[in-house]
Amino acid sequence: MTTDSPAVRLTDVRLDRGGHTVLAHVDLLVPRGSITAVLGPSGSGKSTLLAGLTGELQPAAGSIEVLGAPLPRHKRALLQLRKSIGVLLQGNGLLTDLSVADNIALPLRAHTRLPAAVIDRLVAMKLHAVGLRAAGELYPRQLSGGMARRVALARALALDPPLMIYDEPLTGLDPIASGVIMGLIARLNATLGLTSIIVTHHVHETLPIADRTIVIANGRIVFSGTPAQLQATDDPLVLQFLRGDADGPIAFDATAREEAA
Repeated sequence: MTTDSPAVRLTDVRLDRGGHTVLAHVDLLVPRGSITAVLGPSGSGKSTLLAGLTGELQPAAGSIEVLGAPLPRHKRALLQLRKSIGVLLQGNGLLTDLSVADNIALPLRAHTRLPAAVIDRLVAMKLHAVGLRAAGELYPRQLSGGMARRVALARALALDPPLMIYDEPLTGLDPIASGVIMGLIARLNATLGLTSIIVTHHVHETLPIADRTIVIANGRIVFSGTPAQLQATDDPLVLQFLRGDADGPIAFDATAREEAA
């Protein structure tokens, strides 16, 4: 693994589900330390791309490199790699019978042999990082949507992964909570030296913190560039997505081609 290599590199990747090609000819380079926004309408293939990045779905063609090495095919090596990838799920995935502190401690207890006192200290640090230092004894049912999302983020950071993937981080959040989460993602990326990939259809909330943007539609990447270049584009397909137009080159029934992304 080399530190000067990109955090993620996809070269002419094809991803299939159930014998059907969802994404084809995907080329993607994510520089270390950057925030890359993966945008696109529901059903465009964003979740399939995420599955490819985490090794849940092996490419039918092309190559995927994560953190300077080819994506492993063997289960043990893949599990080891996943310890270096933090994933914030759109549904949070918090266990309702565990306290906030125990939810965050779960990956530390499962994947390390650290003493209990050290784990408790690390949990406190993660809670402080997301602004919830006093919430450790609460349970998920006692949390607001924004608080639950921050707890899930603290858990995703528990093993200090260099690469973070955010799967629709603003789903179900009000505008204020959305702003808090986006600001937190940007701050943590800078202070912890992370690389972040945000998979989302929330364009206007995501662009202000992104360094690079890609847009997925009709089974391929239709745009790759900076947020400023995206906002200046005259591509009719990209403009349809940005404006939310019902009519255009992106079919309205795109969700029938893939699971909701």
